Amino acid sequence: MPALVEYGMPKDVHTLADLRDWSAVTAAESPPIRLSVIGDPVAHSRSPQMHNAALQAAGIRAAYTRLHILADELPEALRLLPERDFIGTNITIPHKAAALALMDEADPQARRAGGVNTVVVEGRKLIGFSTDGPGLVRAIRAGFGVDLRDLRVLILGAGGGAGRAIAVQCAIEGCARLVLVNRTFERSQALAAELGPSFRETRVTGPLARLEAVPWDDAALARQLPHVDLIINATPLGMASAAPEFRRVSPIPVSLLRPNHLVYDTVYTAGRTPLLLAADEAGARASDGLSMLLYQGALSFEIWFGRPAPLEVMRNALLAS
Repeated sequence: MPALVEYGMPKDVHTLADLRDWSAVTAAESPPIRLSVIGDPVAHSRSPQMHNAALQAAGIRAAYTRLHILADELPEALRLLPERDFIGTNITIPHKAAALALMDEADPQARRAGGVNTVVVEGRKLIGFSTDGPGLVRAIRAGFGVDLRDLRVLILGAGGGAGRAIAVQCAIEGCARLVLVNRTFERSQALAAELGPSFRETRVTGPLARLEAVPWDDAALARQLPHVDLIINATPLGMASAAPEFRRVSPIPVSLLRPNHLVYDTVYTAGRTPLLLAADEAGARASDGLSMLLYQGALSFEIWFGRPAPLEVMRNALLAS
């Protein structure tokens, strides 16, 4: 087993200005920063705790940091990664779709998901992957003891980013039923049309269609929820770093939830999100997004290093953060 590397935590958040002057800014860092998560906002991300623990356990001389990058800065930031000797990066909101267009190559899962959350630097090339969907599959199995393919699923925020990746994964898994909900109804309709061929197989799911896009309003949700097992929030509603009016909002009123529902919130905060509190009040089983972060992070580690991730080390680091 390789000797463990002594780690000091890198600066909490770096910027594009730091990347431009990387040698000077990070001269005192040991081990060198060679991995990151890029987002806006990004200060809330727990990925550094998880990945730095994994790197130390694996004896890999590299550190992982946060990069706060604005939308118009993303192309330059990504172009600088090879020059700064990065191994790769994760991509989080709101950059996943934009990052896909900036890749030199992308695997089929990322192209179908319409975004990347994991980037490998290979020489001068950037290669994009999406681990959101597969990470969600593992999280649902671990958290609820059931497989995604056996569930009727409703996704809130199915227009893009993680929501689209999760919807694509539901189609790949052949879930029993899929309901797509988005503030911009046309986006969920377009995604339903795209995923339609995956749901043509005849399967008994009740009185409603196996694949539907519905408007985001209480009446439409009230009609769908009796015919749904798993509710997934893929929006930023409830995120601690969101605007105050969005931190306190549950995307589904407690009156519409039932004890038989499984509720998965991709948001994770220091406490229970408004959606999870509503699920608790309704007697429903519920889980936050830390498990998805864990499993998609483990998959990212495996893509970067070609070896199994130290999953328990990563889990313990997340729980301790």
